[in-house]
Amino acid sequence: MTLASPPLLSDSLPAPAPAFLARQGMAGVPVQGFVADASTRSYARLVGKDALLMDDRHDPAGFAAYLAISDHLNGLGLSAPRVLAADRDSCLALVEDFGDATYARCLAEGEDEARLYQLAVDALLHLHHAPKGAALDRPVYDRAVHLDELSVFSQWFAPALRPEIDVAFFDTEFRRLWSEALAPVDTRHDTLVLRDFHVDNLMLLSDRHGVARCGLLDFQDAILGPCEYDLVSLLQDARRDLAPGLETQLLARYCAQAPAHLGGEAAIRHRYALLGAQRHARILGVFLRLDRRDGKPRYMTFLPRVLAQFQKALDDAALTDIRDFLNTALPGWTEAATRLAPCSAPTEKTLQMNGSSDD
Repeated sequence: MTLASPPLLSDSLPAPAPAFLARQGMAGVPVQGFVADASTRSYARLVGKDALLMDDRHDPAGFAAYLAISDHLNGLGLSAPRVLAADRDSCLALVEDFGDATYARCLAEGEDEARLYQLAVDALLHLHHAPKGAALDRPVYDRAVHLDELSVFSQWFAPALRPEIDVAFFDTEFRRLWSEALAPVDTRHDTLVLRDFHVDNLMLLSDRHGVARCGLLDFQDAILGPCEYDLVSLLQDARRDLAPGLETQLLARYCAQAPAHLGGEAAIRHRYALLGAQRHARILGVFLRLDRRDGKPRYMTFLPRVLAQFQKALDDAALTDIRDFLNTALPGWTEAATRLAPCSAPTEKTLQMNGSSDD
């Protein structure tokens, strides 16, 4: 999130907000709005109060989830913005203000990349080792969810390359192949999967210690699933390349300290590759949907990176049946997809202004 200017006027706030703020002793406090990201949730900074006003009136279920998951993460010793006050009827809350030091901004300003990413990996390890890490009433990331996400590839990516394709037939076969491949992760509901664990949703909290220095944002869609998913989100980011060798180093760091119940390094690496392939396929479909349906072509600049990540993950996970199917159903699909991407990448400022959600 980036601050917009000028400060919002009181009549720009949701109607219940002035009374809610007055009940918290903050009547008349100046507020500054944040540039909206890809969600309908909005925030305003209460100037000088170390608090944000969160408005989530368009998603009452997400609002309730935010409150519960924030409390859960903080109870585990991690850093999510604490909820200082909440009005469940109007879906308004005062939440802790973590400032502006997102990982994305820190990296742009020259912070040590390896140090930041090691902190994030250690935060994941802390969550995955926590005995009560998954002790929360959340949906499970089961095979049906994985397959429904993959259908976005069938519905948007495949016809973008072959407009005449029989989407229903393609999707049926694509899902069948993936249903078999996903067996190693189908019933793994080992941890709370935050889902959007990447540099735009992580913050450096320099005044805290240990894994609490890693601030966590945008976790209201968290579900119970495999530990490796958030690791893939972090280390195979659709938006940016890590320094050469850093992914290998950080994956090794995770494997060396992973909980014993994950079954050892070979099992972890296989699920990491499998979940990477699933995630990249979904994102490829999402990028085409954002471009063709939603009029947001800026995400297409990331398509070559995600395409390369998808191809590597298919190899690493030994998904030869899926690759063979793609080669048959979408001849020349990698070259054709590459040609869909524009020539230039968006600037950091453009990404901050327009949001960067994969969803």
